[in-house]
Amino acid sequence: MPIATVNPANGETLQTYDALSSAQVEEKLALAARTFATYRTSAFGERARLLRRAAELLDADTPEIARVMTTEMGKPVGAARAEATKCAKAMRWYADHAEELLAPERPAQADVKDSGAARAEVRFRPLGVVLAVMPWNFPLWQVVRFAAPALMAGNVGLLKHASNVPQTALYLEELFRRAGFPEGCFQTLLIGSGAVEGVLRDERVAAATLTGSEPAGRSVAAIAGDEVKKTVLELGGSDPYVVMPSADVAKAARTAVTARVQNNGQSCIAAKRFIVHEDVFEQFREEFVAGMRALRVGDPLEEETEIGPLATEQGRTDLEELVDEAVESGATVLCGGQRPDGIDRHGWFYAPTVLADVSPEMRIHREETFGPVATLYRVPDLEAAIALANDTPFGLSSNLWTGDEEEIERFARDSGAGGVFVNGMTASHPALPFGGAKRSGYGRELSGHGIKEFCNITTVWVAA
Repeated sequence: MPIATVNPANGETLQTYDALSSAQVEEKLALAARTFATYRTSAFGERARLLRRAAELLDADTPEIARVMTTEMGKPVGAARAEATKCAKAMRWYADHAEELLAPERPAQADVKDSGAARAEVRFRPLGVVLAVMPWNFPLWQVVRFAAPALMAGNVGLLKHASNVPQTALYLEELFRRAGFPEGCFQTLLIGSGAVEGVLRDERVAAATLTGSEPAGRSVAAIAGDEVKKTVLELGGSDPYVVMPSADVAKAARTAVTARVQNNGQSCIAAKRFIVHEDVFEQFREEFVAGMRALRVGDPLEEETEIGPLATEQGRTDLEELVDEAVESGATVLCGGQRPDGIDRHGWFYAPTVLADVSPEMRIHREETFGPVATLYRVPDLEAAIALANDTPFGLSSNLWTGDEEEIERFARDSGAGGVFVNGMTASHPALPFGGAKRSGYGRELSGHGIKEFCNITTVWVAA
């Protein structure tokens, strides 16, 4: 895949970039290692000052960088602005909380004495140079939710971004430079996927984090495992959205539309499988389908657009194949199911779609649908809903709509996902850990759990 900005709304190539040479990659690796040697000893107060400055600059740049994101990967421009605002918020949160989150832990004095020590504590020291392999779907947020905690912990970052968002990738490097971070604290590597292994195997790289597809995660995990390096993986998802009779069904249906089509449906944590109790199934189906059908599809740079194009032509082709195979196997199209009419034929658009009568034999039941396509299921009770919710190789997040506390506790206990969201859609927040189970990956981002992922958790023991 070439490193280029190609507008997914019309297929026009706006800008192309040459990949870095081996010598240029070496220069960046060497600089990162030199910078870490000194940056790791910087004070929390200084790191926080720099990160707050980055947030200020991002706030000022929001209109411009939002348009860049939209032209690179197609999200509605309003959503792009919201993404930039969320990134600035996360920067400020880590600037405010990192020192407290990484404060030394001191065991109980009785345990310290029992170990034969006069004093003992656990310290959280930075690991070093961390490689981030990031996707195009949230081209700012995915990076910032790694970079903010990593930089506050004293690490330095190397970013290998998706090849279709090079302008956003370069903007991020420039943002941290303009904020005053030492040269080499955060660098973008414009390289193809084939060059990732060489960077990851370099002895100056201490760890890696990847958000992306399962094949990409397997590859990075295998290489890092061979080198015995720490990794955090956030991979695909096929999140269930369960609606029970005691729920506010009308609200659940309205929220379901947003939960499915956020970011044009291209979100790992988007609700994808809608599992509804038979007592409220007809009401939910009617209101959900009406909401999906009413969405405005069009140019993502127009403020009134709610659904833009898919980010890549191949992504649309993959989605069409899943839908077509399901329909051929007996699924019912309640709305959509095709490319929308009246849209630029050169753009990679797909209509908001709802499918019913989906069976376990269909690919769409087992695979992730990365686009505005929902599957709808009817179940007789909570037990059947939980079984269907867990009938997936993924385990990123999950939603439950209910007014019953016992059902909340049962779902929280038995869900196979890394997140359980009740009476609201899944979202990420700096104060809450984010990550999945099963083939959705391992490790956590955000919160105190996320900042400690790339720390050397060190026992300091001093004899009595």
